[in-house]
Amino acid sequence: MRAVVLSDDRVVKFLNENFINTWVFNADLGRSPSLQDPIAKRRKRESKTFNTTHALAQAIMKGWNEYSPADCLVISSEFELMGSLPVNELLTVQDPAENYLTFLQDSLAGKTPGVSGGVAKPSSKTDSEDLRNLDSPVTGSLKVTLTDEKPEQQVLNIFRTSKEGFQDYTVVEIDATAFKNGGTLLLNILVGNAESMGSFDLYDAKTELPKTGMPKGALASAWDIRPGKSKTIKYDFEQGQAFKLGATGSWFSEEGSINAFLLRISVETELGKED
Repeated sequence: MRAVVLSDDRVVKFLNENFINTWVFNADLGRSPSLQDPIAKRRKRESKTFNTTHALAQAIMKGWNEYSPADCLVISSEFELMGSLPVNELLTVQDPAENYLTFLQDSLAGKTPGVSGGVAKPSSKTDSEDLRNLDSPVTGSLKVTLTDEKPEQQVLNIFRTSKEGFQDYTVVEIDATAFKNGGTLLLNILVGNAESMGSFDLYDAKTELPKTGMPKGALASAWDIRPGKSKTIKYDFEQGQAFKLGATGSWFSEEGSINAFLLRISVETELGKED
């Protein structure tokens, strides 16, 4: 969001003038049943409570979109749901900023975009607990630079499923050249709750990514990650290096289908292991 729609000054100005902006983890409201037990234990340990019967929580839950990994919601001061936009829909249009601004304006105008009164189906299988607890911000940018001061970042974006035998990559550029003595590149990939599975291939930055056939030249891969599940790619490099991660839909998924992915990118060094 920050690197996509929130990089547009018009959107930021409109938000600051008309809204109080905040966010909440869907899992905290019970959207992912498999996380209810660990969340309850964490709340007990931290002496925190979360009242899902509160009117605000109820409005958020009403705005959930089926299979959407994240939703943009507009809620009134009286806790009425005024608009709901799934992030999948936001990131797949040609001009996301204009689309988001129109969504906000229509919500304030009482047009209730995306509001149908339904509640999304909760996902009973997810591996997202480890990613939800990260302190690093989430960005929609497809260019990431890692340094000793900032060795970890998160990226939220989408992938598309191409025709079998073809590659239609969403490419994330990863610059780890600051780590002169090398390290281990860790890519923790969480696929959204839409129906398509995701496949991910890591390449050296200088490699020309294939458009057809198998991903020849890939340094490492994680294929056919099911919705709501995660896998980790690990790659050891001996000196500073730049990479490309190609994200695409699995050939076992329906052609043209779209899903989101949350990518945690980090570098672990020998010094970091000792610390």
